[in-house]
Amino acid sequence: MPDPIRAVIFDFDGLIVDTESTGYHTWREIFAEHGHELPVELYAQVVGTDFNTSYNPRRDLEERTGRTFDWDAVEVGRKTRENELRKHLKLLPGVADLLQEADALGMRIAIASSSPRVWIDSWMDQLGLHDHFHHISTVDDTGKVKPDPSLFLHAAEKLGVKPEEAVIFEDSLNGLRAAVAAGIRCVVAPGPMTRHLDFTGAWKRVESLAHVTLKELMS
Repeated sequence: MPDPIRAVIFDFDGLIVDTESTGYHTWREIFAEHGHELPVELYAQVVGTDFNTSYNPRRDLEERTGRTFDWDAVEVGRKTRENELRKHLKLLPGVADLLQEADALGMRIAIASSSPRVWIDSWMDQLGLHDHFHHISTVDDTGKVKPDPSLFLHAAEKLGVKPEEAVIFEDSLNGLRAAVAAGIRCVVAPGPMTRHLDFTGAWKRVESLAHVTLKELMS
């Protein structure tokens, strides 16, 4: 019989807020400026991790164009564009309900993200979410990103639960791989960037977080 669920660990980008689509949109625009397309299937490799461990659009564009870029300058413009797009983003369906349910059930709640803490904190401020989480684990805590399992293991430890007592909500293949490596049950709710991927190995796959409840999972 599986261990009871005592804690919930959320990914952030693409699961709580669809920042993955805005990131892709900015890179797609940069590629288009130089006469190239950036297929979502290609960019999806970076979802849930970073450019160092997967697909790197900077290296890709340099190889396609045969030139080098001042990436610091490019990043300033890309971030400005991304900030314009993020103003319109809201919590994805089901997130608020799951947070309320977890709180009502007395569960411990964390975020485990490959993004840096400053990025997560900026979103916590914008969305007013700080009070909903007992802990936040980021790449700043472990020095490693998904698919390495360290972020999830770190979050479980900080919540005071065994891996077997937690459930993870993810939207990316890199996140699922990290969850499997950590020995933690994983519910996958793919987003626009990841719906085409094969999530074999997930405990459950749902259309969105609005299609799952903790009571269902506990039963």
